[in-house]
Amino acid sequence: MSNNILLSVEKPARYMGGEMGTVADREGALRFVLAFPDVYEIGMSHLGLQVLYGVLKEQAWIMPERAYAPWPDLEASLRAEGKSLATLEAGTPLAKADILGFTLQYELSYTNILNMMDLSGIPLLAAERPDGYPLVIGGGPCAYNSEPLADFFDAFLIGDGEEAVIELAACVRAAKEEGLSKGELLERLARIEGVYVPSFFEVSYFPDGRVERITPVHENYRSVRRRFVADLETAYYPTSPIVPFLKTVHDRVSVEISRGCTRGCRFCQAGYIYRPVRERSPERVFEIMEEALENTGYDEISLLSLSTGDYGCLTPLLKGLMDRYSAKKKAVSLPSMRVGSLSDEMAEEIRRVRKTGFTLAPEAGSERLRSVINKGITEEALLDNARSVYSNGWRLIKLYFMIGLPTETMEDVDGIVELSREVKRQGKFAGNGGDVNVSVSSFVPKPHTPFQWEPQITEAEIVEKQRHLRDALKKKKLIMKWQDASLSGMEGVFARGDRRLSRLLIEAHRLGCRFDGWWEHFDRSKWAQAFENCGIDPSFYLRRREVDEVLPWDHIDCGVTKEFYLKEREAALVGAATPDCRFDRCTGCGVCDFKEVKLRLNDPVPFGTYASEAAQQEQTEEGTRIRIRFEKVGRMRFLSHLEMLTLFTRAVGRSGIPIRYSQGFHPHPKFSFATALSVGIESYAEYMDFEVNTGYTADELKEALNATLPEGVRVLESSEILLRAPALSVIMDKVRYRVTLPDELAVSLPEKVAAFLALESVPLRREKKGKVIEFDLRHELAELKAEGNALEMVVGRGKPVEFASAILDVPAEALKDARLEKVEVLFS
Repeated sequence: MSNNILLSVEKPARYMGGEMGTVADREGALRFVLAFPDVYEIGMSHLGLQVLYGVLKEQAWIMPERAYAPWPDLEASLRAEGKSLATLEAGTPLAKADILGFTLQYELSYTNILNMMDLSGIPLLAAERPDGYPLVIGGGPCAYNSEPLADFFDAFLIGDGEEAVIELAACVRAAKEEGLSKGELLERLARIEGVYVPSFFEVSYFPDGRVERITPVHENYRSVRRRFVADLETAYYPTSPIVPFLKTVHDRVSVEISRGCTRGCRFCQAGYIYRPVRERSPERVFEIMEEALENTGYDEISLLSLSTGDYGCLTPLLKGLMDRYSAKKKAVSLPSMRVGSLSDEMAEEIRRVRKTGFTLAPEAGSERLRSVINKGITEEALLDNARSVYSNGWRLIKLYFMIGLPTETMEDVDGIVELSREVKRQGKFAGNGGDVNVSVSSFVPKPHTPFQWEPQITEAEIVEKQRHLRDALKKKKLIMKWQDASLSGMEGVFARGDRRLSRLLIEAHRLGCRFDGWWEHFDRSKWAQAFENCGIDPSFYLRRREVDEVLPWDHIDCGVTKEFYLKEREAALVGAATPDCRFDRCTGCGVCDFKEVKLRLNDPVPFGTYASEAAQQEQTEEGTRIRIRFEKVGRMRFLSHLEMLTLFTRAVGRSGIPIRYSQGFHPHPKFSFATALSVGIESYAEYMDFEVNTGYTADELKEALNATLPEGVRVLESSEILLRAPALSVIMDKVRYRVTLPDELAVSLPEKVAAFLALESVPLRREKKGKVIEFDLRHELAELKAEGNALEMVVGRGKPVEFASAILDVPAEALKDARLEKVEVLFS
C-alpha cells in the first residue's frame, strides 16, 4: 500500500503488515487469504484466525495472507485512487488470491464482506464469478446459517477448521494443476466432510414466504455434517502467533484450554455447535504457554473456554501458572467464569500479579427465568460468588443479562435491578465496598438452539424495557450498558434469514451501509430504505416459527438432533432442568459417537500438582540505567508513539531483559522515550532510557533488543548512565531534520531558503483537540541549508513538514511525497 494512502488514514498500523509471526512472500505458493470483515483490532483479537494462519504457514506450499475491512478513511482513499484492497503480507490484490476465506463471526458484518469484495473488483454473486477469480469461502459460527450469504459464497466450512482447511487448500491446488473448471472443483470440495456448497441445494418458498422445501441437486449430498476435531491434545495450536504493533481488543496470549460446553443454556448457540467438551491437558497448556510467552512478550495470559470455570484442573493449573510467571509480572485472566466456579484458592492465585477484570453472567433476573433457560445457578450462589470476589480485593464486577427471553415478564426485568443491587451490597458485607456495571443485551433467537423457533421481541419492546431498566438502575446508583435496539433487530433478521436476503444486502451496500455493528456507522434510515426497495418485511424473520416448519438451515447438521432441541424447548416451557452430561448421565443430544467424537476430560488432581519452584526474577535493590539510540525506518515510520511503546514492551517481554517494574497495583516496565516522533518520519536518532537490574550491561541490552525487534527498528548505540541523570526530555535542545523533496517542489530551492532566512518572523498557529499552540517558526530555526533536492534544518519546536511548507510556500498536503528524516538530536 502506498505511503500517501497510509499517511492519510487514522491508524496506518492497521494496514502496514510486517508484524512478528507473519510469513514472508512465498513465490509460486497457493495464495490463501484470511479475510476478517471488521477492523484490524477486532480481527487480530480473534483466536480462530490466529489458529488458521498458523496452520497454513506450516505448509510451505501455501502463502497465508490477511485482509481486514478498511475503515472509511482508507476506503475513500482506495476508491479515489482506483486501487484494490490488498493483503498485509505481500500486497496481493484480493482478486488475485486463489482462496479468499471470510470469518463469519457476526451477522452485522455482512455488508463489510460485500464491500471488501467490491473494493477488490470481485463480482459479488458466485454465479457471476467465472474461472479465474478466487474461490470465496466462509467459516465460523454464522456459517451454521449461511443462507443470507449463500448467493455470494462458493462454499462454507461448517465446524472445526484446523484439519479441514488444509484438505480444502489441497483440493484447490490439485484443481489448478489439473485445469478443472469451477464446477468440477465444487464437486470435489463437496466430498470433504464439513464443506457446504450452497449452489448444490435449491430452495423453494410458499406464497406466504415460508420455506417450502430445500432440494439437493445431488442425491448423495443431501445434508452437510459439521466437521469435528476429535482431540484438542494433538490439534495444532499457534505458539508463534502474529503480534500486532497496535493495541487490540484482546491484547494478550490466549490459550484455548477446552472447546465445547455441555451446560445446556437454551439460548446459547455456541453451547450446541461446539459440543462435545474436549479439554487440553494441563501439561499441554503449560507447554503452549511457555512457547507463546517467549515468542510474543505479552504480559497477560488468558485461559479461553466457553466456560473456563468448568475446566477439570483449573485451580491446580492456575497455581502452576502463577508459580512460574508471577515474578515476571504475567497476569492471568479468566474471561468466562460460571457463577459458583470461583474458589478462594483460585482468586488468591489470580491476584498474585494483578486482578484482571471479573465478569459474572446470570443472564436473567429471576430464578424462574433462569430455570427456563437452564442456566442452573441460584441467587444464593451468585451472591456468595460476588462476596468472594470482593473479599479477594476486586472493586468491580461486571454482570451480563438479557432481555426478551422466552416467557419473560416485567417482574423478571425488575429482577435484574434487584439482583444487581444485591450483588453490589456484597461489597459492603465483604468490608471493602465495590461497584457493579450492568450490561444488558437483547435476546436474539439463534439457529441450532432449543429457542430457534421462538419470536424476537420488537424494537419498541426492547426500547421500553431498556428505558425501564436504565431509570431503575440509575436510582440504585448502578451503571448500565446496552446495545441499540435497531442493531438487535438487524441481527435477528440475518440470524434466522434465508437466501432472499442476499438482494437486501446488495441494496444496503449500494446505499452505503458499512460497519453496521458500530453504532456510529449504523444508518437506520438506509436500512429502512433497503427493506422498502426490496419489498422485505423484517418482522417476517423475527416471528415465531412453527415446529413443523422447514427452517432455512435444516440441511446443516451440527450434530445435535432436532428431536433433542424440541425436547429442550418443551422442558423450557415448564422450567425443567437438563443436567450437564459431564457430571450426570448422557442427555442424548446426538453429538457423540462415543468412539472418536466424545467427551474428553481431565481427571481432577490435587491443588499442588503443578506447583513449581521456578527461578524468581526479583528486582535488585539498586538498578542500572541504560540509554539507547535506535533507528525507526521503512514501514516502522508509520507507527505512532503509543504503538512504539507497545512494540518495546513486547520486545522486552520476549528478550528476557531483567527490566525493573514500577510499584503498585498495575506494575509497568521502567523505560521511557525522549519525545514523540510524528507518524511518517524516519529517524536515526530515537532515544530511550531503560532501568534494569544491576549487573546487566549496556551491550547485553543492545544485543537482546536487536535479536527480537522487527525489521526497521534497530538499536545503534547503548551506554550506561547515572541512575538519577536528567530525563531525556530535559536535556534535548534541538533536532536536525532532512526533508527530501520531489523534483517539482525542489525548483529554485537555494533562493527559497535565502528568502526564508531573510524573514524576521513566521508565526504558526496549530490547533489540535481543542488546544491552540502558537510559536514562531523563524525563531525556532537554528540552521537551514539546501543540498540538491533536500532541505536540512536544525530546529527547536515544530515539525519538519511545517517548516518545509513555510519555506516553499505550499500547503502541507503538497509534501505528501516528500521523505522526512530525523538525523540527529542535539543535547544541551
